[in-house]
Amino acid sequence: MPLWRRALLAISGLMGAAGIGLAAAGAHMGGENLTSAATFLLIHAAAVAGLSASGSAMRGPGISASLLALGAILFSGDLAARVFWGERLFPMAAPAGGIIMIAGWLSLTVFALVSRRRAPPSQM
Repeated sequence: MPLWRRALLAISGLMGAAGIGLAAAGAHMGGENLTSAATFLLIHAAAVAGLSASGSAMRGPGISASLLALGAILFSGDLAARVFWGERLFPMAAPAGGIIMIAGWLSLTVFALVSRRRAPPSQM
């Protein structure tokens, strides 16, 4: 498995662990921001892990996984920073993270459609 895919798997593990931690903090401290951050991290950690471990020789799943990870980290990090530090990571961090996550999901769609069209008939 290429180095970047292994790195994405490690990142997805950290995202999952952070998601569990934020879910626990949200349950004890209260707060919609922590619950939302935890949910986004957990869902996208699973997606990043699946895409990274897919074994596909295509770069597309790795690009999609990278976008999903970056977007989820920015979005969730900004929400958590608001709770723990009382301020944002940087202006527009959460919206930028959301846009990047959307781009990740859309890129996955495009790569799936393009790869199917280009696949030899025996692999369809």
